[in-house]
Amino acid sequence: MRRFLASAPHRRWLSTNPWTRPVGEGALLLRFGTGIDDAVSRRVLAYKARLEAAPPLAGVTEVLPAYASLLVHFDATTTTAGAVEAWAAAAGDGKAGEEATEDARVVEIPVNYGAEYGLDQAEAAAIAGLAGPAEVVERHAAGDYRVFFLGFTGGFPRRAAYLGGLDEALKAVPRLTTPRQLVPRGAVGIAAGQTGVYTLDTPGGWHLLGRTPATLFDPARDPPALLRAGDRVRFVPSD
Repeated sequence: MRRFLASAPHRRWLSTNPWTRPVGEGALLLRFGTGIDDAVSRRVLAYKARLEAAPPLAGVTEVLPAYASLLVHFDATTTTAGAVEAWAAAAGDGKAGEEATEDARVVEIPVNYGAEYGLDQAEAAAIAGLAGPAEVVERHAAGDYRVFFLGFTGGFPRRAAYLGGLDEALKAVPRLTTPRQLVPRGAVGIAAGQTGVYTLDTPGGWHLLGRTPATLFDPARDPPALLRAGDRVRFVPSD
């Protein structure tokens, strides 16, 4: 493994072996590349699977994937960043460049693309240079999406799924200039090359294309999250 500096130039790259950096006293970051890229995501998730299958290291508490990295949390009173780095390197065993080969789950999510829910279809069509809202819906519903990770960011609550695989034309649609104060639970939106579903009533700045009745996160359900990293998702038009 290699160390990387926070001040390194920000550019898109993909590494066959992760770069590492301590994050505070209780976490180690393993980075495989930059940007939102399916190949990088596959390597991240493949490496996560190897860590989870490896003999456990006392003190490691959680391994969390993101777009291009894994964050390994550990108890600093039990182990050290150096020990975690050595454990992660041994788990990789020279295979860091390999991608996950197992079949991913396919989850179908019904979406009502009616005008009352697709508030930004016309604007999205104009930005993307498409014929109109109908073509936006057609392209969005035809997508074969992949869950990169579950997480949180401004506008999306915890347990939201971040999906890659958006149609090339729709990738031109950015976030709204002025976010909405309230976006309803189940709203399906696109922004900055991704698509996703709002899991709670919350402020948000993504362009809205429709709404799903599906519940993506329910704390009373086992498991609570409908989706998991690596899943493939298809949006199915419904009334």
